[in-house]
Amino acid sequence: MQEKGGASVEVRKRLKVEGMAEELERVQTRILNRISDLELSLLPPQHISHSSTEGRLSAILRSNAAAVRDFSFKRVPADYYDWPLEARRDILGAASIHHLCKSIVLVNTQAPPSVTDCRDRNYSKYYIVIVQYTARFNAETVKNFLYTLNNGKISKKKFNMRLAPEETSAKLTGYEHNGVTCIGMKTDIPVILDEAIVKLNPDFFWLGGGEIDLKLGIRTPEFIDFVKPFIINCSGS
Repeated sequence: MQEKGGASVEVRKRLKVEGMAEELERVQTRILNRISDLELSLLPPQHISHSSTEGRLSAILRSNAAAVRDFSFKRVPADYYDWPLEARRDILGAASIHHLCKSIVLVNTQAPPSVTDCRDRNYSKYYIVIVQYTARFNAETVKNFLYTLNNGKISKKKFNMRLAPEETSAKLTGYEHNGVTCIGMKTDIPVILDEAIVKLNPDFFWLGGGEIDLKLGIRTPEFIDFVKPFIINCSGS
């Protein structure tokens, strides 16, 4: 019995050491990724081609009055979206799987014929919503928010938020599915940021970067200052 107990202790110790080694490797990968991003961010602007998506979006982020300084781009493999969230987290050097976010374009299918575009931020035909991959988006909360935003002057029947068809999303944003970002869109679509993202610690999250294999990491306060999104609680776990 003593030998069996001793063997069990040894197994637990070995498993603990292996777990610590895996965590150390993950931390080292994140550090190396951040160092690489920092080196790229320090390159003079002429080293980045403005004809590329990364160059164009970098120029946009830096040129605004509320210029963004803390951001980085990362290329990912073609099969990135076949990976589990943990693997995506590691290759991006994200703080957690909850820091991985996506941008989706919504269309108000019940908007009257007179509302066809995004000129009225409070009552737009389209909205782009940013939510975590680990959260469940709730379109009803967006509907209620927009109804309240308009002080109840527009009937609730005139709000019905649904996922826009891919071809509509691509036409409005200029980006393909899985590459959608709210930076540098063809159309100035009002942005809604899920409140859960604002509460993330650390305050640096990842989203689409304009191409399917390009991801953008950005400091949350700077993103908010630049994009000026509506911030609402529109998701659940």
